[in-house]
Amino acid sequence: MKSNPLVSVLMTVYNREKYITEAIESVLQSTYSDFELIIVDDRSIDNSLDIALSFAKKDRRIQVIRNQFNLGDYPNRNKAALLARGKYLKYLDSDDILYPHGLEVMVSSMESFQEAGSGFPDFQYQGKEHLPYLVNSRDAWYRHYFLGGFLYTGPTGSIYRNDVFKKLGGFNPDYGPASDLAFNLETAMHYPVVVLNRDLFWWRSHEGQEIRQKRDLYEPLNDQINSYYLVHTHCPLEKKLPQQAFNNLKNIIARRTWRSLCRLNFRQVIKRIKKYKLTPVQLLLAPLPLPWRRKLQ
Repeated sequence: MKSNPLVSVLMTVYNREKYITEAIESVLQSTYSDFELIIVDDRSIDNSLDIALSFAKKDRRIQVIRNQFNLGDYPNRNKAALLARGKYLKYLDSDDILYPHGLEVMVSSMESFQEAGSGFPDFQYQGKEHLPYLVNSRDAWYRHYFLGGFLYTGPTGSIYRNDVFKKLGGFNPDYGPASDLAFNLETAMHYPVVVLNRDLFWWRSHEGQEIRQKRDLYEPLNDQINSYYLVHTHCPLEKKLPQQAFNNLKNIIARRTWRSLCRLNFRQVIKRIKKYKLTPVQLLLAPLPLPWRRKLQ
């Protein structure tokens, strides 16, 4: 095994026997070969570990570790990062697929802009600029808060500089399934960001995912993180933009509160009204189309 692979592909596993073979094979089929693949099994009770070990016997670039006890999703991701020797960290969830060109594009993009701390695909890209390109902290946050949630990208779609990841302390597990958003905002606040191509990976959607199992928790956590970083950190947005972004966020929360009201989830309604100080006007306008809301506000 090479002592210094340029990128460490990190795969955390818990009961993914149905998908892990495809995930590992997608890494091995990459057009880019200067990688190590670190697979950390979080005490699976199915055949996930055996499948991973069978690949490790055939390819020296693969290292398989089994935890002594179950850590949970993001603590296990942090552990995998501690084992990484590469300059870059490229997570691939054990139920997702990396396209053959994906790793090469991500690594070469980061190498082109070595001052960047992270890279994320632009799902709102409309062909106006040549990809990849570098944005500063202000522009990364502006894209996130005003142009479609740029920093919502999960670990499978992201690439991080290893030293930056460790300097900033990795993922904060207190945010549960939204820990990636908090770290993405943190990284983009301190370092430039590479805007990557789309279609470098396939994110598989299925009912066994934590994001689906904790759906009711996920949106409130995202709201909490987005508002916290606007209000309580050294926000890189200038002048009145943080307040505008916060108002936009409150409008989104008002629409979610309206949906909770329609589901008769009064506890969630009261909690959001108190936490974000939603006004009766905001709640009344929430169901209306955006152009109408702007006229009436």
